[in-house]
Amino acid sequence: MSRTGASILALGMVGGLGIAGWLLSDALITFKTWDRVVTVKGLSEREYLADQVIWPIQFVEAGNELPALYDELDTHAGKVKQFLTQGGISEDEITVGQPQITDKLAQQYGGGPRAEFRYSAIQTVTVYSSDVNSVRKVMTSIGSLLKEGIVLSTQNYDAQTQYVFTRLNDVKPVMIEEATVNAREVALKFASDSQSQLGKIRRANQGQFSISDRDTHHPHIKKVRVVSTIEYTLTD
Repeated sequence: MSRTGASILALGMVGGLGIAGWLLSDALITFKTWDRVVTVKGLSEREYLADQVIWPIQFVEAGNELPALYDELDTHAGKVKQFLTQGGISEDEITVGQPQITDKLAQQYGGGPRAEFRYSAIQTVTVYSSDVNSVRKVMTSIGSLLKEGIVLSTQNYDAQTQYVFTRLNDVKPVMIEEATVNAREVALKFASDSQSQLGKIRRANQGQFSISDRDTHHPHIKKVRVVSTIEYTLTD
């Protein structure tokens, strides 16, 4: 090989090594950048009114004759329905359930004293409505049923009023956006304090939405909450 050819080959090798070294250096810098991250959480919390209400009205009856007991249950169920419709609740939002009858004589063991009434019954009239405000107004006058001789039962678990929020899909986008913005503000503050620049999002986790009552006195007001976790890269 001539001296000229050898010189060209040597220069080519040196140039190639230089380019390779530059590419490797750039790759290491990029890798280092992606290795520097900050993980932040962004919160979005809002209050919304429930858009559905399930209101079970339970009352109890007792007697020694089943036919008479059923008649009394029907009469009182009719009075409850009348009370509700007069309050503006539609009939198609009212359901009368099957009564639960207990035969105390059949459940009695040993020689204890005999119960005054052989049969006891629980009847439930349920309101299922999307007009939460109207139903809540009717609730305030439920005491008028006592004047009709109806013995209300509110102690059972299945007699508790339930308020439901069904519009979660409608509020998700704006809440996720709010949580993301809050997370970015925290990340920017961290980057500024560490004398760095905030880079791209490396990883993001939307988080689970939770719906709870605002408090025990206002169960019709729902607190919707989501926490997003976002990982950003940091650069110099």
